[in-house]
Amino acid sequence: MRGEPLDAETIVSATEEVLRRHGPEKTTVLDVARLLGVSHGSVYRHFPSKAALREAVIRRWLDRVQEDLAAAMRDSDLSPPDRLRVLLTTMFATKWAKARDDAELFATFRVLAGEHSAVSSAHVGFLLAQIRAIVVDGIAGGDFAAGEPETLARAIFNATSRFHDPTHAAEWRSPEVETESADVIALILDGIRAR
Repeated sequence: MRGEPLDAETIVSATEEVLRRHGPEKTTVLDVARLLGVSHGSVYRHFPSKAALREAVIRRWLDRVQEDLAAAMRDSDLSPPDRLRVLLTTMFATKWAKARDDAELFATFRVLAGEHSAVSSAHVGFLLAQIRAIVVDGIAGGDFAAGEPETLARAIFNATSRFHDPTHAAEWRSPEVETESADVIALILDGIRAR
């Protein structure tokens, strides 16, 4: 049995490990408890369900993605078009790297995204807010044509879905994906620029 106290972060870390070994379909709370050397009831004291546990893992994973995006956007001296290019390029590259380097955990993310989980929805909201903020600045500064920022942000997000939506992960292995994504970004920037 486990000697040290059990906390939520320890459980989430163990769940990540079990998900990497067994995948989202085969991972159980009992597997996590077994790895930790505790009863499954101990895990349930911190997480009321398997779904809540999976969401905690994905929340941690997506928080790391959001930290990567925030780090890329810290240079406030960039123009709105350049900021949008950096944001989208970083968003794509981060998701591609997660799919490539942490395939098992990415599979869990794909499952939850397909279930329209609260964590997945919050992540989409975060991404839309980032795009919207750049669009607002671009319109205010005269770089982008006038328009409804929320509508433009959603259109940009949807137009680039092939490069960030986990349902398209198999396409990210294409050797042309970087060139194709750069072409789409250029098309978007040309489409929204002020004339």
